[in-house]
Amino acid sequence: MLVCFVLTTVLFSASAVDGHSLWLSTKSNQPVTILLTDKKPSATQLMAKKVLEEGWGGQAGVTLRLVRKADKALKSGGFRFTAEGISASTDAGLLYGAYAYLRSQQVDGTVHPSVSNPSYQWRVLNHWDNLDGSIERGYAGRSIFWRGRHDLTVTEADVIRWKAYAAANASLGINGTVLNNVNASPDMLSAPVLKRVAAIADVLRPYGITTFLSINFSAPSELGGLKTADPLDKTVAAWWQAKIKEIYATIPDFGGFLVKANSEGLPGPQDFGRTHVDGANMLADALKPYGGLVMWRAFVYSPTEMDRAKQAYLEFMPFDGQFRDNVIVQVKNGPVDFQPREPFSPLFGAMKKTAVMPELQITQEYLGHNHQLAFLAPMWEECLHSDTYQCGEGSTVARSTDGSLYNHRYTAMAGVANIGLDMDWCGHPFAAANWYAYGRLAWDNTLSSERLAKEWLIQTFRPQDASQPNLSRADWNKGFCEPVLRMMLESREAVVDYMMPLGLHHLFAGEHHYGPGPWYAPRGMRADWTPAYYHQADADGIGFNRSETGTNAVEQYSEPLRSLYNKVSTCPEPLLLWFHHLPWSHPMASGRTLWDELCYIYTRGVQTSRHFQQVWDGVQPYVDAERFDVVQKKLRRQTRDAMVWKDGCLLYFQSINKLPFPAGVERPLFELDLLKRVDMEDFLVK
Repeated sequence: MLVCFVLTTVLFSASAVDGHSLWLSTKSNQPVTILLTDKKPSATQLMAKKVLEEGWGGQAGVTLRLVRKADKALKSGGFRFTAEGISASTDAGLLYGAYAYLRSQQVDGTVHPSVSNPSYQWRVLNHWDNLDGSIERGYAGRSIFWRGRHDLTVTEADVIRWKAYAAANASLGINGTVLNNVNASPDMLSAPVLKRVAAIADVLRPYGITTFLSINFSAPSELGGLKTADPLDKTVAAWWQAKIKEIYATIPDFGGFLVKANSEGLPGPQDFGRTHVDGANMLADALKPYGGLVMWRAFVYSPTEMDRAKQAYLEFMPFDGQFRDNVIVQVKNGPVDFQPREPFSPLFGAMKKTAVMPELQITQEYLGHNHQLAFLAPMWEECLHSDTYQCGEGSTVARSTDGSLYNHRYTAMAGVANIGLDMDWCGHPFAAANWYAYGRLAWDNTLSSERLAKEWLIQTFRPQDASQPNLSRADWNKGFCEPVLRMMLESREAVVDYMMPLGLHHLFAGEHHYGPGPWYAPRGMRADWTPAYYHQADADGIGFNRSETGTNAVEQYSEPLRSLYNKVSTCPEPLLLWFHHLPWSHPMASGRTLWDELCYIYTRGVQTSRHFQQVWDGVQPYVDAERFDVVQKKLRRQTRDAMVWKDGCLLYFQSINKLPFPAGVERPLFELDLLKRVDMEDFLVK
């Protein structure tokens, strides 16, 4: 049974809620005395003091001490709760501790002596923001950092928003941010742009946040005027050394570079006959005197490899142990591309001599944009808890990346941000829960999805409806928190059900990836950009054969996973069609045929979405009218779009297999010819 406890001592009156304050809207009139032990406290320490004074939810009139001192039990940024207050060995640790103290008061009702250390040294947001202010895969308005190459002035409104953004991140322990798109413009390293980067860094610094940039590998030629960007060319290396010196002259705590190279048409070292090691190490050597990092993305694939899912492993495994110690290879959670469900990338755990960092996608590129409720913590928990078996049982993805198994100099996790200029930051009242869950998991990768959802709900939706002035915490818990918590925890699985169950993947409409598109195959498009490449549906069956009789992608996993995935009889059903091409008549564990099971699961997804509408309608008395109305409309669209997903996929597959729909399954509402002409993002018929 899922249970929420609301024990905070602060009650709130009714008010319009626009979502801008996120999970940090608590304000208190309770008197509290916060003592700083440093005679000359830093801006960060003063901020920690203010955070506690403004949000205090404990006993009135108490005194709490903030103490900075050496503590062998604490990692950088870690903190300790004591009977007297909070101690940490860094200023940032005191700030993180202040936010955690308030969170414990609100969620648990009490604070116990304890130690909290981050799972990863670097807990980073990757913004896919462009200089012109647009955001790739952004669904919440334009960039909070950029308005255009010719508008680099810093306004008061900019600073206010950057501070609010920084506070939200600091409350989660996020300590790094990449300000621009991995598909980077060379102009990001121009002097005028770097001046604005320095201004942003100045705002973020007191919150314990370090600034990074994505770079374009061809910057030496496109921005610097050199004839080449060959990483082994001495003039190229000298250009990067000079540019990095320029950056650190204005941003002394600059974090380093995120690099997407030789991927999806972007330039990289392979353009010059060089390797990923050559490119990454050249940059790492230039950054090392300043303590800078290179986060080198492993998202690479070429049209020549018969199985795109194998590409990153094939390209990077031969170089294990050859990267500099300030290079971290950034690997997406799955081997293809942030799909609603994938197995974990086989690079996790396999690269034992090279630091590897997970890359998770907070923005819902493949899970409903800002139109659908999809709480992603269960997906990330599924990945992090997966056992790679690379060092025996218990070698989870989390342990293979957080320093528990391998003694690398740096550890890190990245999340592709879902943040924009919309008032609520994320475009959907529940989308902020994914930003929150990512930050908390990056701090503590053992946290459960249930815990994360409960924390976010209690801090975001508290008893505040004036129509129920005598509402008890127990009644709020039963009437709102428990049913909404269940809805959140079921939401990602519902999306998988009505989009692409049983291991199906990449069945999306082209370009914007919203809506079904198993038929999508424009003339001349490379095969691995089309859904048919992945579902391989024909009259005999469906699924991608990655077993030993197919592309043998299973070989990239350690035993016993290799054998587990290789055999149809032992492959987990949620990944069955990821690893196997099976007849439509294949018997499933339920006793149904594969075709009937697909029909049943797609229908179940739609029914779950309808149930979410009922859940939300039932909690209306506990939610302010503004947010209730927004979420109600979102859920209405989600249910309609879920029906389109179900009808589109099943009708298309039926057009191939010619099989009838099983009894008891809801028949399609739409016609296939119509759905092929619908642009789901705008719901327009072409």
